[in-house]
Amino acid sequence: MRLAMILGGLALAFTAGLYADRVLPHAEAQPAAATAMSPRIVNLLALTDDEIGPLINNTDLRSRLLVSAPEGTVAVQSGNVLKHFHANADEIQYILDGSGSFWLGDREVQIKPGDFIVIPRGTHHAGSRASTGRFRAIAIKLPPQQAGDTHPVP
Repeated sequence: MRLAMILGGLALAFTAGLYADRVLPHAEAQPAAATAMSPRIVNLLALTDDEIGPLINNTDLRSRLLVSAPEGTVAVQSGNVLKHFHANADEIQYILDGSGSFWLGDREVQIKPGDFIVIPRGTHHAGSRASTGRFRAIAIKLPPQQAGDTHPVP
């Protein structure tokens, strides 16, 4: 119940005036949806990987856009992500499930459910490796990530 309240508050903070959800066509950008937002409840913990979406570009990542507006996007992601950075978007992640390692800047850190990760634009991140479960996170991009703004890092 407490997690539901936290998630509900987080969603409300970022969704006022935003648009309806749709599945991402690819991993590099989260384009704005064309339809008006409607009241709804999405249980992110109950979604199956197939409901989140297909694997993206031969990776281990699945993503489903939940909310989109000119100011930002909110998506649910499942899987491991290669190490990369975004030059033009800040990212915030809230870990729902999975524990393991995650690169943040120049250090590898351990993450677990409940962790809130702030990733300023230009910061190397991800390169995630789950040690328990499968990573599932809410990913918020401010402003929305543009096509071509995922820059791999060795």
